[in-house]
Amino acid sequence: MKFLKLTALSLGLLTTSFGCSDKEFLNVDPKGTLTDDQLNTPTNIDKQVIAAYSQLGNDVYYCPYSSMWPYGNIRSGDAYKGGGGTADVDGFHFYETFSFNRVDNSNTNDLWTLLYIGVSRANDALRRLNNVSATDMPTKAIRQGEARFLRAHFYFQLKSVFKFVPYIDETVTPGQEGTVGNTTLTNDQLWTKIADDFRFGVANLPASQSEIGRATKGAAQAYLAKTLLYQAYVQGTNNAVTSIDASKLTEVNSLCDAVIASGKYALNADFATNFQSTGDNGPESVFQIQFSRNDGTAKGRTQRGNELNYPMNPDYGCCSFHQPSQNLINAFKTDATTGLPRFNDYNTSGDLTTAADFLANPVDPRLDHTVAIVGHPFKYDPNFVFQQSWVRVPQVYGYNLSMKESVLPTDPSFQKNPPFMSSSKNWNVIRYADVLLWKAEALIELNRPADALPYINQIRTRALNSTGLLKQANGLATSNYKIGLYPSAGFTQSYAREALRYERRMEFAMEGFRFFDLTRWGIAATTLNTYFAKEKNLRQYLSTANFTAGRDEYLPIPLTQINLSRGLYKQNNGW
Repeated sequence: MKFLKLTALSLGLLTTSFGCSDKEFLNVDPKGTLTDDQLNTPTNIDKQVIAAYSQLGNDVYYCPYSSMWPYGNIRSGDAYKGGGGTADVDGFHFYETFSFNRVDNSNTNDLWTLLYIGVSRANDALRRLNNVSATDMPTKAIRQGEARFLRAHFYFQLKSVFKFVPYIDETVTPGQEGTVGNTTLTNDQLWTKIADDFRFGVANLPASQSEIGRATKGAAQAYLAKTLLYQAYVQGTNNAVTSIDASKLTEVNSLCDAVIASGKYALNADFATNFQSTGDNGPESVFQIQFSRNDGTAKGRTQRGNELNYPMNPDYGCCSFHQPSQNLINAFKTDATTGLPRFNDYNTSGDLTTAADFLANPVDPRLDHTVAIVGHPFKYDPNFVFQQSWVRVPQVYGYNLSMKESVLPTDPSFQKNPPFMSSSKNWNVIRYADVLLWKAEALIELNRPADALPYINQIRTRALNSTGLLKQANGLATSNYKIGLYPSAGFTQSYAREALRYERRMEFAMEGFRFFDLTRWGIAATTLNTYFAKEKNLRQYLSTANFTAGRDEYLPIPLTQINLSRGLYKQNNGW
């Protein structure tokens, strides 16, 4: 209604103007707005950079991209969609089963749009930064580093999900974005563009920032290492890995060394700290998305991307999405003698389902940090025990839920956004554990498995020492924890590769990375179709699920975007 009133007023002014000889009053700037020139002051340019930061956490329940759980977890065999059944946010169901996914999935188009808003905000800030003098804005180079870091982050997400995307930077004239195709750059060239932004960040960002949450040199080094690691696995047109670039792996190793040598990061003593609000911006955080509540805004700035992923009990109320798969739960089994993973028989030696099963079988402690299990304390509270009734449709998705993203209802960060739940707990984009395992991976692929071993064992040692909060009300351990370190004997390249890949699964389960790991390693089709072969016997809705190699490694370019580009954008292979 306000729009209509303003329109009528505007028409009245225009009518009046025809009877006036002096039209200067028409050249008054609208009240309550800023002109483009007014945005070009150092203070307002800095706010434009902050606007780009803001987009990091501006996702919503039907299009999460902070944690990336619908794209990285439910497409990986680690998680079921969950919720009220297959029709509840059915776009995610299509992701999970692959065979039903479509080019007109609206959730996919929403993801594309929201990530490009992030790119657009970074580009707008960079246009203004490029035109201001360092004298007028002494922080110019630092803010340029931040804006390019943020742009690279959004492009990294777009590249990981869609493979071929239009690369638009601040040199493209606003309004001309539609002239840039998504295949203008090759797969390798697009990775290099992303890497170049992070390189600029390495060169221009300080080691620390007075305002927590801003990107730093260490964050840029780590993200550059991740980008080069992904780029090192060279893909053909059918998405198959054709070779591994040793020179890029060598640089990954050096960058990880620089992050380690900085002395600014360390593993948290307890794995749990990574998933509690008290651990925000701690030593393991290399880069986090910052959230807040009670910040002077109506609803705060909370994790809306994860707000579907809470239990159905009265303390929460909604919505039981993002449920760990039986395959993932079984993967936490360890050998009773060595405490090492059971690579070959973890999923064929009986399913872990009841509380008794977790006492009878030795497991990796990270299980109870990751998976909500009936009869086990929820989020480290021995008097807040997870119940069957907390799951929405167990007949479809089973009785387990994800825990890493949630907080207790008594946690200061918890907030209800009816009908959903949320929190102001930060979200890790890069943990120091990532850096250690990226270094180990690079060393293994460079055929230096002995050098990689200490980094993998460092992660496992922390897991070994992370049982202090995993207690029942009687003080006894919740599960039968048994985890050991890898011995140097027999740690060949092939065995080390298997150990590294398994370790990433255990360490980062339900954090949104698994599918992208499988894709860059070139093993997505084999892993997922093996998963479906058994899991469909437990979950009927997976009976027709199938991963098509050469197509399903990436989501399709949204049909809406192809239409808007008038056919300039080309569809991904197989779609």
